[in-house]
Amino acid sequence: MIPRSAFAVLAALTFSAQAGDGEADALRLADEAPDAVAPARDWRGFAELGLGAARQRSDGSVRHDRRLSFDVRVDHAFAGEWRAVFADRLDIGDPAQAGGDHAINTVKEAYLGWRPAPEALLDFGRINARYGVATGYNPTDFFRAGALRSIVSIDPASLKENRQGSVMLRSQWLWTGGSLTALVSPDLERRPSRDGFNLDLGATNPRDRLLVALSQEIGGLNPQFLLYREAAAPTRFGLNLTGLLNDATVAHVEWSGGRGAGQLEQALGQPARASHGWRNRLATGLTYTTANKLSLTAEWHYNGGGLDDAGWEALRRGPPLPYIRYRLWGRDAQELPTRQAFFLRAMWQDALIPHLDLTLMHNRDLVDASRRTWLEARYHAGAWDYALQWQRSGGQKLSSYGVMPDSRSWQALVRYYFN
Repeated sequence: MIPRSAFAVLAALTFSAQAGDGEADALRLADEAPDAVAPARDWRGFAELGLGAARQRSDGSVRHDRRLSFDVRVDHAFAGEWRAVFADRLDIGDPAQAGGDHAINTVKEAYLGWRPAPEALLDFGRINARYGVATGYNPTDFFRAGALRSIVSIDPASLKENRQGSVMLRSQWLWTGGSLTALVSPDLERRPSRDGFNLDLGATNPRDRLLVALSQEIGGLNPQFLLYREAAAPTRFGLNLTGLLNDATVAHVEWSGGRGAGQLEQALGQPARASHGWRNRLATGLTYTTANKLSLTAEWHYNGGGLDDAGWEALRRGPPLPYIRYRLWGRDAQELPTRQAFFLRAMWQDALIPHLDLTLMHNRDLVDASRRTWLEARYHAGAWDYALQWQRSGGQKLSSYGVMPDSRSWQALVRYYFN
């Protein structure tokens, strides 16, 4: 267990501090400065209608999907130094999602913020604390486990945005070129809920957790050092690092490491002490941007807690129950099932015509050679967005992507922004 005194010490140590991601909070302070040109609106929201179909891998039949979503975010400053944030999403779909509900509500954020000094921030409530510089896999995004309730897109940006935050106390101290962030998240409930309108604290706050992150620009590099601890588990460490290679290319490295059981032992509830070795997780790659707004990202992903070639083959050929439990655990934890993977993302803004964005993503498991490809065309027309998405996955039976129930799918989307 994390000692209860640690919560008090951390609160006192960082009383003058906080808000989650350092860069976002620095921008928030800039927005609130007296010489800001125009304050941002207090709220934003949209409604989205989605219609699609998917071909089932098992028998080749076609399933039709319908979805209506409402998303709202309120960020209101009041009484000089105070701020209230509320973000919520409601997805109503047919067929029902895995939990059996046609309507799933996700309270993404709901917290109060206080700024006792220009360089200090303190927040308390449900907060979506996102960490990591990679795109396709984030080893330092320690609060992602259990955060997803409704998955409407496999786009990593959507998965990070449309998830429920954890209840926590979060503080930050800012200075030129750097920040110190500290947060504590208490144990509130042990059992996740399948009720579509439940706050689901059992998924986001099942144990005491603590995280400290230090960021400081050093000679053109932007490192962030993290220390993460949860009850009854060894300390884990993290590093996020970005740097310019030239005017068009950014390199990034995201790493986490610490002692612990392998993912299979955790999934089966049998963490043998002999398996508590050091586990490294890594996502590293490059992003190249051209003059015509085409951005290309390529990443290599390594998961030291996942299964190697022999272990993955043995699990796939063994009894079905351990395999099912392992895949369900990995989905909830948002972890790679195997040791290595490759990720490619290409986005072209104003492609071919103004206001048209084209995006391609490709995932490939380097252990079993299974793959998934996702394409989107999105046109922005004032308060309206029109999008068409297509997805295909393939591979051997029970491989990373070959096990997915849909071999191919498409979806047409219409989104209207209220403000």
